[in-house]
Amino acid sequence: MSATDPAPLALNPDADSDAPLRWTDHAQPRLLPYGAALFPALLQAIAEARSSIWLQTYIFHTDDVALSIASALCDAAQRGVQVRVLVDGLGSARSIDVLSPRFAEAGVEFMVFRPWRPWPDIVQRGRWRRLHRKLCVVDAHTAFIGGINLIDDRLDIHHGWSAQPRLDYAVQYQGHLARQTQWAMQRLWLRTVLTGSLQRRLRRLPGPGVFDTSPNQRAYWQELLDWSNAPPAADEDGAPLLSGASPASAGPLGRRPDTPVALADSLAALVVRDNFSQRRAIEHSYIRAINRARHRVLIVSPYFYPGLDFRQALKNAAARGVQVKLLLQGRIDYRLAGWAARALYGEMLRAGVLIFEYTPAYLHAKVAVVDDDWATVGSSNIDPLSLLVNLEANLAVRDRAFARKLGTHIESQIARALPINTPDRLRTRAPWWLRPFVAIAARAFVALAGGIKNEY
Repeated sequence: MSATDPAPLALNPDADSDAPLRWTDHAQPRLLPYGAALFPALLQAIAEARSSIWLQTYIFHTDDVALSIASALCDAAQRGVQVRVLVDGLGSARSIDVLSPRFAEAGVEFMVFRPWRPWPDIVQRGRWRRLHRKLCVVDAHTAFIGGINLIDDRLDIHHGWSAQPRLDYAVQYQGHLARQTQWAMQRLWLRTVLTGSLQRRLRRLPGPGVFDTSPNQRAYWQELLDWSNAPPAADEDGAPLLSGASPASAGPLGRRPDTPVALADSLAALVVRDNFSQRRAIEHSYIRAINRARHRVLIVSPYFYPGLDFRQALKNAAARGVQVKLLLQGRIDYRLAGWAARALYGEMLRAGVLIFEYTPAYLHAKVAVVDDDWATVGSSNIDPLSLLVNLEANLAVRDRAFARKLGTHIESQIARALPINTPDRLRTRAPWWLRPFVAIAARAFVALAGGIKNEY
């Protein structure tokens, strides 16, 4: 191992063993800050689609921006492109009745993940496991990932319109990694077809049925059968992947997991969190990167309440001289989430971690940069809901140019933020009773949601 290679890891041996990342080259990641950059790129890709469009999102709203994307998807379906749209039943609850007839008329395959009933589902165990991913793949070649929902940047569903767009990011990438992303999306789509068909039929919600007489019934059963009988996974060259690997996590070159890479390389990896084999994959990808940090760690997250292992990694990094900065919400959208982050302020500040609150607008970004060669952009917050319960997707990138560009953008936002650097500011945000209250609430929520256990 050379002097520039990352140091070995030290993960909690009691944590479940998610497969380490397998890196893919030639992804050509392109940073897209704000919806102002994402939406035009997404519309262009949809307009140029020739064979297929896969889209999954938490919120698909009905404002002008969202409806322009819906219209583009309908246009694509009408010219013969296969279009499949999966939205979350909670995040998109207000839009389903508007989107469903539009998509049905145009031939877009539209499905709702876990339809939501306000009162019974609030207390039903497991119903809080939501589809929180924001993904789109066009022609199995061009992909988009990030934290940006399909809604105008200046519109908040609960708080209305604001003058400034909320801070958020997405990434556009290509090639084999885009195909891996589509593979992960197809796996979730078929699973949702199978497990949700009867429920959607009983609630009269959109989506393909395999338990009724819909025209697509036979086609979906055949697709499910084909999927279950698929040949062993192989890379682009036809070589079998490493044991236990899947196309969603392996690269075309057959790189071994977490092989040290030259910093001149441009590599990327899709990191998904589910409730099966990759339950803590995103959390562990963060911890591995933080454990290797030598100079700086920049983390941006609107909802911040990580478990003990994650917090210890941040404190260890600060103790060995790494500059650790957290950019968190200053303009609070959900009070309990704001309390959760502030309950950890004292612990983080005492360890030497620097905390800043973003106040120009709402903060929705879920990104990080470690040193000058590792970055991540995706849908996962750093809280129990994202790390232990929801279906999430992040892109991890080993690329100096990309990491520097994202790091520069983050630092420019930190310069606009409020530093939590005085005892008075800390006292006003974190009264003595907050920490035990939040810890109890977090444990109760994870238990109710059916998430995996963690220590707080």
